[in-house]
Amino acid sequence: MSDAQQTSTAGNFPSEKGRGRPVESQFYQIRVKGHLDNSWSERLDGLTIAHEEDGTTLLTGPVADQPALHGLLIRIRDLGLPLLSVNALCSDKDGRVKPDQGEALGQLNQSG
Repeated sequence: MSDAQQTSTAGNFPSEKGRGRPVESQFYQIRVKGHLDNSWSERLDGLTIAHEEDGTTLLTGPVADQPALHGLLIRIRDLGLPLLSVNALCSDKDGRVKPDQGEALGQLNQSG
């Protein structure tokens, strides 16, 4: 993908910082169909890329806020990757990341 095809969302959305609220990154786990090369990690905000045996890629890591999440999802769309799921994760008292049952965005219905 060339630089001209990239969609930039920087500065297009209001920030939580601008509303006087503290901003705390939320961890997300995004599953896409197919295996994405590890070199894409930097272009996807440094998310960890893990290839699953079922032929999917798991993208995991912190996302600054909702506008950043939407920007990330736009980049995934622009790459032509079928989106399978987006899940919010939380940390337990020991710092381990686990699914956040209260904020799971869930599985997308995909046939085929």
